[in-house]
Amino acid sequence: MAQNLISNTCAKVIEFINQIITSPDFLARHRQHPKDFSRQRKLPFHILIVFLINFVRGSYQDELDKFFKTIWRFDVAKRVVSKVALAKARMKLKFGAFVELNRHLVNHFEIHFNPRTWFGFRLLAIDGSTSRVPMTDDITQHFGVWNGRQGAPSPMARVSQLFDVLNKITVDAIIKPKSIGERELAAQHLLNVMPNDLILLDRGYPAWWLFNSILSMNANFCARVSCTKWKAVRKFFRSGLSEKIIDLAVPATSVARCKQMGLGMTPLKLRLIRIENDGNVAVLITSLTDTHQYSIDIFNGLYHQRWPIEEDYKTIKCRMELENFSGKSALSVYQDFHAKVFAKNLVWMMAFPVQDRLDKNNSFRSL
Repeated sequence: MAQNLISNTCAKVIEFINQIITSPDFLARHRQHPKDFSRQRKLPFHILIVFLINFVRGSYQDELDKFFKTIWRFDVAKRVVSKVALAKARMKLKFGAFVELNRHLVNHFEIHFNPRTWFGFRLLAIDGSTSRVPMTDDITQHFGVWNGRQGAPSPMARVSQLFDVLNKITVDAIIKPKSIGERELAAQHLLNVMPNDLILLDRGYPAWWLFNSILSMNANFCARVSCTKWKAVRKFFRSGLSEKIIDLAVPATSVARCKQMGLGMTPLKLRLIRIENDGNVAVLITSLTDTHQYSIDIFNGLYHQRWPIEEDYKTIKCRMELENFSGKSALSVYQDFHAKVFAKNLVWMMAFPVQDRLDKNNSFRSL
C-alpha cells in the first residue's frame, strides 16, 4: 500500500512539475535575455532545471556525467556536456525559476493533499539563519565579508524561511546579504501569507510595525516577547497575572516604518500570556484575543510547535549541505539555495501521504 501511495503521488507531482518547466511561458519569464535557450542544445532550459534540483554535490563534470548517464540510460558515463557549457547555461537562467516552482508546488500541496491545520489555521513559523558563501570577487562584492567567531573573515548570507510546521513545507525562502535584518526578511515573507494563517515568531522578531503588517494581511500571530520589550509587557510581567488583553500603542520606533509601508497607527488589541515551565517564565503576545475560543492552556504547546523549523535548518545545512555551493557567482548562490529548497519540498511532498497514513495508524493504535 505504501509503495502504491508513493508511486501514484510521485507520478502526479512529477507530471505537474514537468508541465511547468516545459511551458514556453515559464521559459520566457526565467531566461535572462529573449534569445537565451532559443536554439537546440544538449543542455536545454528544462534539462538545466532538472540538473540543478538534482542535489549537485561533487565537481561539475562528475555530476554532469552521472546525470546524463542516468537520464539517457548509458551503460557507462559519457561526456555529453562540459562544465564550461554548464557554467554558460547557468548564466542565462534566472534564479526566480526555482522560486516560482516552489510557489506552484506549495499551491499544489494545498489543493490536492490534505494539509494539517491548528484550529483551522495554517500554522507557519518565521525564522532565520546565516550561511557561509564562496570566497570569490563577485560573491564578496554582493554579500559582503564578515568577521566570524572563528577563522578568517568570509562572505556571509542571511537566510530566512516561512515554514509550515505541521506539514514540514517551506512556503517561502529568502537568501540575502547578511546586512539585511531578520525582521526585514520576515516582512518580505508576508507576501505569501493568507487570511487563514497563524504565524509563530521567536523573541527576536516582535516589532509593532511587523505585528501591524501581519494583521493587515488578515492573518494572526503568536510570538515570544522579551519581558522588558514594552512598558505594557513589563507591567504585565511584574503583575503576576496569567493573561491580559491590552491596547498596544505604536512606539516611536515604529512610526516611520508604518508611514513607509502605508500602515495605520491605531493601537493594536493584543493578548499577553504568561507561560511557566520549571520555574522559568516566558511571555507570549498574540492577536488571538478570544479567551473562550482560545483558552490559555493551549498556548504553551502552540509556541513549541515552531520547533520543526529549527529541525528543518539542520536538514538544509547538514543533510543537504547548504554551504556546498556549486558555482562561483552570486547568481549561482541564489540558484543553488532555491533549487535545494524546492528539492526538499518535492521529496517531502512525495512522502507525505505515507507519513500521514502512518501517523493516523499510530494514533489509532494508541487509543
